[in-house]
Amino acid sequence: MIRMEDKPLDLICIGMALVDSIIRGFDPVPVSASGYRAAAGSLNVGGEAVNEAMAAAKLGTKTGILCSLGEDEAGDLIVSALSRCGVDCSQIIRSKEHPTPVTTMFVHEDGNRKSITNGSHRYNFHPEAYSARFRDARALVLGSLFRAPFDDPEIIHAVLTSAKASGELVFADTKLPNFRFLTLDDLQDSLPLIDYMTPNEDEARYYSGKDLPEEMADVFLGYGVKNVIIKLGGKGCIFKNKEETIRLPACGIQAVDATGAGDNFVAGFASEILCGASHADALRFANACGAICTTAVGAGTALQSRGQVLQFLEEQGC
Repeated sequence: MIRMEDKPLDLICIGMALVDSIIRGFDPVPVSASGYRAAAGSLNVGGEAVNEAMAAAKLGTKTGILCSLGEDEAGDLIVSALSRCGVDCSQIIRSKEHPTPVTTMFVHEDGNRKSITNGSHRYNFHPEAYSARFRDARALVLGSLFRAPFDDPEIIHAVLTSAKASGELVFADTKLPNFRFLTLDDLQDSLPLIDYMTPNEDEARYYSGKDLPEEMADVFLGYGVKNVIIKLGGKGCIFKNKEETIRLPACGIQAVDATGAGDNFVAGFASEILCGASHADALRFANACGAICTTAVGAGTALQSRGQVLQFLEEQGC
């Protein structure tokens, strides 16, 4: 077996890749029978795996991505953006049969957003069929559990089993379901294979049935997840495992767009853990990554480098 330190990649992100059509300041009052206005519109590459891979690569982590893209202009746009950030794109699957998903996203003045998906988001490619493409990394990120391709218990278990057999550390971000609905009971054989699970507060409440973050984390720990981070948005985050609990407040910034903040958080946390950071230091760094992300429109716009994050932490004192 290849030693972990000799693996060509530090991190590989597996999951959804898409293009976001982001509309800011949408005015619901029509200006004509068929027309509306908005403050701004832009095209941005997105999807959890793309956001996480781009952020991790910018932070200096040797990062690859395994995802499915159509042989179309939207797919080309994603590959171009990933390559510019230094992400290894050699594991990407391109298909003529399945178009690249495009999401329409409405961003409100407070940074919160609503999105519109379509049938192309339902395509469930099979990453477990390409295990050779994700076993050559020190760690992998599932972006995201409960969304395609990780809304199928058999796919999830096959990928995690293969990853752990290769000695990889497993980070699993989560999303609320959109097409297929799974419960924690459906994944009871896979959850003990996850080293770090990172739901946001709404997701943790939905899957755990609890209202307090500490109780939410206890539910996931009870299913065998080793470490749980509940992302609390403007309230910071809470980390919990069997031995310790860490609570951190959010960094005090003015949010412009929260799109991808959680993905940048995950990338920052995973990158620092792979650098040997303690849980507390990795959480501080991740908090800063998420905060920086919200200062510009688009998930991959604001975060630029590890040095930028360290300077932000020094200046903000968070």
